[in-house]
Amino acid sequence: MSTTTTTTTTSTSTSTSTSNDSLARLAQVIESRKVRNGGDPSQSYVARLLHQGPDAFLKKIGEEATETVMAAKDLDHGGATPELQGKLIGEVADLWFHSLIALAHYDLTPADVIAELERREGTSGIEEKALRKALLRADAEK
Repeated sequence: MSTTTTTTTTSTSTSTSTSNDSLARLAQVIESRKVRNGGDPSQSYVARLLHQGPDAFLKKIGEEATETVMAAKDLDHGGATPELQGKLIGEVADLWFHSLIALAHYDLTPADVIAELERREGTSGIEEKALRKALLRADAEK
């Protein structure tokens, strides 16, 4: 799945387009590391994680999520120093990276996630969560 992004004159749009392009490029690299696409588990960390299967990359996602929480807590208690901000950014980057590996395993892309976020744009999180609960209850009653 590919998406086309447009760049406007505002810095926010340019930044968003660049971010989407960066995620798409990284997703392409990850896709190329799949064993079926020639990825070699003995030569590539991504290929190794994909070859080992979901338990391997899901474990990494859990670890990175925990490290992200810990880095955020360090910022809460240590102040917004450049070092602590950099640590949080690094942990979120690790979390996103391993999440991209999971998406690739399931033949999904960052564009799929962005489309979902765009679908949710302007929707109250509280209302959206209530709707999901109501749908789950309705399914359970069937």
